[in-house]
Amino acid sequence: MCRNSFLESVRFFRSLIYYAGMFLASRNFCCHGIRTCQLRTDLLSRSIKHSTSATMPFRHKNTRRIEGLDSNVWVEFTKVAADPSIVNLGQGLPDISPPSYVKEELAKVAAVDRLNQYTRGFGHPSLVKEGDEVIIIEPFYDCYEPMVKMAGAKPVFIPLRCKNDGNSASSADWVLDPAELANKFNSKTKAIILNTPHNPIGKVFTREELQVIADLCIKHDTLCISDEVYEWLVYKGKKHIKIATLPGMWERTVTIGSAGKTYSVTGWKLGWSIGPEYLIKHLQVVHQNTLYTCPTPLQEALAQAFWIDYKRMDDPDCYFHSLSRELESKRDRMAQLLKEAGLKPVVPDGGYFMIVDVSMLNVDLSDVDEKQPYDYKFVKWMIASKKLSAIPLSAFCGPETKKQFEKYIRFCFIKKDSTLDAAEVILKNWNKQTG
Repeated sequence: MCRNSFLESVRFFRSLIYYAGMFLASRNFCCHGIRTCQLRTDLLSRSIKHSTSATMPFRHKNTRRIEGLDSNVWVEFTKVAADPSIVNLGQGLPDISPPSYVKEELAKVAAVDRLNQYTRGFGHPSLVKEGDEVIIIEPFYDCYEPMVKMAGAKPVFIPLRCKNDGNSASSADWVLDPAELANKFNSKTKAIILNTPHNPIGKVFTREELQVIADLCIKHDTLCISDEVYEWLVYKGKKHIKIATLPGMWERTVTIGSAGKTYSVTGWKLGWSIGPEYLIKHLQVVHQNTLYTCPTPLQEALAQAFWIDYKRMDDPDCYFHSLSRELESKRDRMAQLLKEAGLKPVVPDGGYFMIVDVSMLNVDLSDVDEKQPYDYKFVKWMIASKKLSAIPLSAFCGPETKKQFEKYIRFCFIKKDSTLDAAEVILKNWNKQTG
């Protein structure tokens, strides 16, 4: 599709851009981004009106979009891991200190009165048509699915598959089947959500793998929403490539970044989106009418921190590079500890999560709620009996593939040494306590 016809395709924008807005909700996007669980204004007002009576039946079709979306792995496992005696390697919550200059910049800008007031915002959101489809690669960051559903679209899942018959030692072993992926695209496909480096597996997509996705996006005139929040967390021998840099992809890609992941300040809930003006302007419109703006001091502090690291990009002390070096040693330590405990880690090429095959342990889980998947039961057992927390991997999957991934759990290793020391004690005594 040529650039002119792409620009002139009103239907394309009306049916697609809202999905990008919904996806960006999880990242709390500033100036060129989005943060909210976006619903149409009329849907929100009607939902509030009907919430006054718990027994009142749904009268509006659109309100049913969010039925069943209240179940959340984070609520469930954050609660059971809240005990201070639990070593929490579940949530992607860095307990390492952010760079001192990032905090210092926030302190500086907070003292400037004008930077504690509103910054700019934009317009009003386009709406979507029901029946559109969005392709989601499994496992996936868990909010992708409910956000697609809340936008009125149908999520279409395709799993990463282990090419070594399930015996995976590296995240690079997990790949998409090109023919299977091609079969997921059709005239209703309006977007595909890509995540590289990948959460939770840690896969870094190669140029060849990205080209397969790009070719299909171009052929079917499909938007690519590329979640690249871990772009700087790539380990030796691997390189992060932005799919937007491939021929024909800039004009159809929205790339997502995160201050929380880049600078280990997840509580700031600040991020950004990058793309061509005729796509980004629609996201600005959604942002204006949902969140309006992100906190001004945080945005200014982030801008100054970026400038500090930009000027020393080739310096080893640049945080974009130093954090990955620090985490690589933590990754290797974690993998070794898990192996010694009889677990089978899948060593990630990027990000700060590690999935682990726990099926070889043959743990008796008969006392745990049998209605839940195996990985849910295993993590609950591990928290109760080992005082160690993780996240079940099937929480990142659609209903048809949960069984494929339920022998895995996810650990987070962006932790200070004292946290990993505590985990090491638990893992080294694992077999002594089991029984």
